[in-house]
Amino acid sequence: MSAGSAVSALNGAMPPADAPLLSLEHLHVRFGDTVAVDDVTLDVGRGERVALVGESGSGKSVTALSILRLLRDADVSGTIRFAGEDLGAKTERQMRGLRGADIAMIFQEPMTALNPLFTIGSQIAETIVLHDGVTTREARARAIALLARTGIAEPEKRIDSYPHQLSGGQRQRAMIAMALACRPRLLLADEPTTALDVTIRAQIVDLLLELQREEAEKRGMAILLITHDLNLVRRFATRVAVMEKGRLVESGPVERIFAAAEHPYTRRLLNSRPQRAVVPVLPIAPVVLDARHVSVQFARKRPGLAGWFRSAPFTAVSDASLSVRQGETLGIVGESGSGKSTLAMALLGLQRTAHGEIEFHGRALASYRGRERTTLRASMQVVFQDPFSSLSPRHTIERIVGEGLELHRPELPADARRAKSIAVLREVGLDRTVLHRYPHEFSGGQRQRIAIARALVLEPRVLILDEPTSALDVSIQQQVLKLLASLQRKYNLGYVFISHDLEVIGAMAHRIAVMQDGAIVEAGDVDAILTKPAHPYTRKLLEAVWRN
Repeated sequence: MSAGSAVSALNGAMPPADAPLLSLEHLHVRFGDTVAVDDVTLDVGRGERVALVGESGSGKSVTALSILRLLRDADVSGTIRFAGEDLGAKTERQMRGLRGADIAMIFQEPMTALNPLFTIGSQIAETIVLHDGVTTREARARAIALLARTGIAEPEKRIDSYPHQLSGGQRQRAMIAMALACRPRLLLADEPTTALDVTIRAQIVDLLLELQREEAEKRGMAILLITHDLNLVRRFATRVAVMEKGRLVESGPVERIFAAAEHPYTRRLLNSRPQRAVVPVLPIAPVVLDARHVSVQFARKRPGLAGWFRSAPFTAVSDASLSVRQGETLGIVGESGSGKSTLAMALLGLQRTAHGEIEFHGRALASYRGRERTTLRASMQVVFQDPFSSLSPRHTIERIVGEGLELHRPELPADARRAKSIAVLREVGLDRTVLHRYPHEFSGGQRQRIAIARALVLEPRVLILDEPTSALDVSIQQQVLKLLASLQRKYNLGYVFISHDLEVIGAMAHRIAVMQDGAIVEAGDVDAILTKPAHPYTRKLLEAVWRN
């Protein structure tokens, strides 16, 4: 019996069998003058799968963290009952007994939740030792079994790996293993699949469904899923609750909500799917970027008796050929590790190639020297997946957007640079009031607009877009995609759009290149690839989308 269960038994009679496992009654959460959660009432029954959906800032994660009492500097009121008991009345020691034992949480980004200084095995075993009081050896054996149960290959070896040595999907599986280590009765899953490839996402969803069904039969385990992925909600949950600006605006069975949503906000979320937004490319449009038989290799060192020695190099990109015409979008898809981002860095001239040739406007990148290479940098820009990590937190938006002009257009006076920065910010839907603010003061969608403005201010001919919308809410994603499409039409830009989201690629791309293990295994017109894929790997990716 876990510490939390022992406390429950000592506090009196057990609640009725049909009582909710979790009950939130008039929950309010306030940070100073900011109301994050406003009068939320929600039940989760034993063995039930409930999805809590809404955009960033709607209060979903704050609601989940308030259940575990993990909010600092927050004023929390209302009632939170778990298995009939008021969690607000428990001491911090009693809550520590509940956390990880009876109530566990899977966080959105495992790299921030897993300690980088400890192996994943030691972190899973620590939870088991703490709550179940077993020996270290027994805890390790259970941790290996959990890793195997969550689908990690060679768990006896992986248990001694550090978080950075695992892929994104493996880290998420390790997080699930840790959450399930003490067989909790309630699992809080906060965006558990957001940044994962479609195939890994499908595997994680299947895994959660299978584990929940098993534990529901044994202990009535319930899951509260926090997400903005409506496809995931449709497949995973039995009931859905929709939050907007801290308030619960609609709830009910998944089938009814998806078929006949009543609230305008719910209908807007359901309609926020990527829409086809491209125009045909003129047949006479020139090729702006051309890559032929490109390979990228990385040296590998291995330990030996006389120290480190070089072994065969690792080939990250193998014999890749592609081209992008003016006004065209080439979508590059594939799972993590397929070589998409490495190929993008090679196209930008930021990654040395082992073989092949890359040309910009008919001229080899390798032939650009000195000032010409600086000019080339201005003509080929990149927008990264996470603008928060690519925008300097120490610089104002004016400095961030105008920095490229200082380097590439030094002849412009300060007032001209400011005017150009204001103009390009206006292009992406922001005004001059943002100039003196910092990145942390903006939402994810606004930061991505700033990143786009930083790239556009130099008037490039080609934009490399590396997963630019994968971490955004569906409605914000749609806004950014419409913005990119309109900018392409206005400036006749060539895009290389890297994504694992085939719906996004289908909405934005003219042609698609599919990458697997560093090689382009299939390429062609977007409609042909998405409706009649020839390669088994492409069919596998599409099947994963349909399953999600």
